[in-house]
Amino acid sequence: MPTNSQDVAHAGDPLLQPIPRRRLVEVLLGCGFVATAVAFVYPVVRYLVPPKTADLGGDSVVAGRVGELKPNSGKIFRFGSRAGLLIRTASGNYRAMSATCTHLSCTVQYREDLREVWCACHNGVYNLDGRNISGPPPRPLEAFDVQVRGEEIFVRRRREA
Repeated sequence: MPTNSQDVAHAGDPLLQPIPRRRLVEVLLGCGFVATAVAFVYPVVRYLVPPKTADLGGDSVVAGRVGELKPNSGKIFRFGSRAGLLIRTASGNYRAMSATCTHLSCTVQYREDLREVWCACHNGVYNLDGRNISGPPPRPLEAFDVQVRGEEIFVRRRREA
C-alpha cells in the first residue's frame, strides 16, 4: 500500500492515460515522412545555394620559385587557410587564383592537355583567368596578382578599386 501521495495514480489524470496504438503509429509515420522530406530537400538546397566565400588569411604569400614550374603547368600552394593555384602559361606568364571551386569548395587543378582549370568533383571548367565556362560553378574563381621578385614568386590578393 503506497504511503506517499506522489506514488498514487489518479484515475482522471490525462498524463497517465495510455497512448492509443493508432495515435502512436500516426506520430511515427508523420516523423518518418518529415525526415524523408528533409533528406530530399536538403541536398537540393545545398546545390542551389553556393557556399559563402571564406577569407583566405594573409594578403601575400610566396607561391614558388622561378624555374620551379615549366611552361604550361600549374601547382597548388597554401594561401592562408585555403589553397591557391599558380599557373605558368605556355607563353611563360604566371597567373594565380583561388584553388577552391565556387560550387562545393572542392580543390581545382590545372589541366595541361586542355589548358584549363578543372574541378573533378562535378566537372566544372574555368579558363586561365578563373572565369567559369562550363559545369555547375556559379561564379568565377578569385584571381590573385602575381609578382616575381628575384627568385621568388609572390602572390597577393587583388585590391578592390
